[in-house]
Amino acid sequence: MSKKTAIIIGAGPAGLTAAYEFLHKTDIKPIIFEASGDIGGIAKTVNYKGNKIDMGGHRFFSKSDRVMEWWQNIMPLQGMPARDELTTELTYQNKKKTISMSKNGPDPEKNDKVMLIRKRLSRIFFLRKFFNYPVSLNMNTINNLGFIRMIRIGLSYLKIKFFPIKHEKSLEDFFINRFGRELYLTFFKDYTEKVWGTPCDKIKPEWGAQRIKGLSVTKAILHALKAISSKDSSLSQKDTETSLIEKFLYPKLGPGQMWEETTRIIREKGGEVFLHHEVIGLKLDRNNIVEVKIKDTKTGEIKDVQGDYFFSTMPVKELIHCMGNKVPENVSKISDGLVYRDFITVGLLLKKLKIKNQTNIPTINNIVPDNWIYIQERDVKLGRLQIFNNWSPYMVKDPDTAWIGLEYFCNVGDELWSMTDEQFSKFAIDELVKIDIIEKNDVLDSTVIRLKNTYPAYFGTYDQFDVIREFTDKIENLFLVGRNGMHRYNNQDHSMLTAMTAVENIINGIKSKDNIWAVNVEMEYHEEK
Repeated sequence: MSKKTAIIIGAGPAGLTAAYEFLHKTDIKPIIFEASGDIGGIAKTVNYKGNKIDMGGHRFFSKSDRVMEWWQNIMPLQGMPARDELTTELTYQNKKKTISMSKNGPDPEKNDKVMLIRKRLSRIFFLRKFFNYPVSLNMNTINNLGFIRMIRIGLSYLKIKFFPIKHEKSLEDFFINRFGRELYLTFFKDYTEKVWGTPCDKIKPEWGAQRIKGLSVTKAILHALKAISSKDSSLSQKDTETSLIEKFLYPKLGPGQMWEETTRIIREKGGEVFLHHEVIGLKLDRNNIVEVKIKDTKTGEIKDVQGDYFFSTMPVKELIHCMGNKVPENVSKISDGLVYRDFITVGLLLKKLKIKNQTNIPTINNIVPDNWIYIQERDVKLGRLQIFNNWSPYMVKDPDTAWIGLEYFCNVGDELWSMTDEQFSKFAIDELVKIDIIEKNDVLDSTVIRLKNTYPAYFGTYDQFDVIREFTDKIENLFLVGRNGMHRYNNQDHSMLTAMTAVENIINGIKSKDNIWAVNVEMEYHEEK
């Protein structure tokens, strides 16, 4: 009897997790087809002349013990070496074990395959000043905004608490209900519209429910008070809202290292991973997929590959196109109306940053301590600024330089996307100079990286997505997992959990796929205790 196979479309976190789970829990052989030449999807690490870029900033944190342990099975946790002056002794605790690491622990200088413990700091840059993220009620905020604006924010918040919007029809309603109109207009509206390129009143409230479902002014204040009095150094921050997490794990050489190591293990255990292999067709027979049509994008060769189970992490729109005339007309129409937001990162190597620390946190080489900074300024297109030195000192070839990533949100074919790399680098540098973050003569080098279909959007025909889900759920051996696979703005850990759940359903003979779609919607680990 021949061995069963699982065809997995995409070598991102969800696809690779599924393959790993099959190999460790079943005798089903996973075969992964990845259209690009990269491992890790948007969680890949790009190496530019020895300087490494994290596309979007990937914190390795989860409220799921299972995911935290899964990561550490691939790459063990170790303490930071003396090279990082910010390191203190920290502890990770979960149900089964306690691991303590400090500067005196094993030295990652001698071992590349390790997870580092990082302190999280992200701030908002607005009015050419730093604000806490999330915004805190402290003297820094009051001084930056001014007493009159603070009064307006407070009154607006009290008003919405007494007279909330009963039926949230848009993301604008979602924000106003939690923060009040004045705070929404000050800190949420412009940045969110910069990210999505569409007004907040045209975006479904599900985006807020997906990304910041439990965050509120009250929780932010309580968290700040708790942080002042607490001495807990645990990584197990289960009662902390995800947006407020202060510590996380991070692979020494960036997020892609985790997925490159996972790929090595998959191949070692008998799984197959093919890069530059694009799925261009799916053959349906009643309620099952029987084979996929694969194109080798290097040679142009096309072949059909049969399988027993099929996992898709490709954009839903592309998946539906691959099914051809087997798809009902209404499903195809809704699929065609799904919208994605695309992404450009500019890697910028600098002698130094002009912007000052403005905190009492000690820094290395006078670089601001933030992992990333939200650029709220309305006179630039820049959305977010990453400082790779602070994610891991090993991301930077020369520790005496500043290595940063400028993040832009756009659509394929628009004004930003249509610029040449040279034009875009100059544009990005000019924006940073304009808002006094760098001096132009401190720029040493730059590179431009573009990603398509990075963010599945909660507008377009998204409000009819249930029609697509109903159709795909009836295909018994097809499992949609991951961010693009489900057209859902999942974090990395949620994408992994969808894959784990799908594999478990196969093992346990569960036909319903409701529990896969429930990840990050009804999962207990993401709820308040």
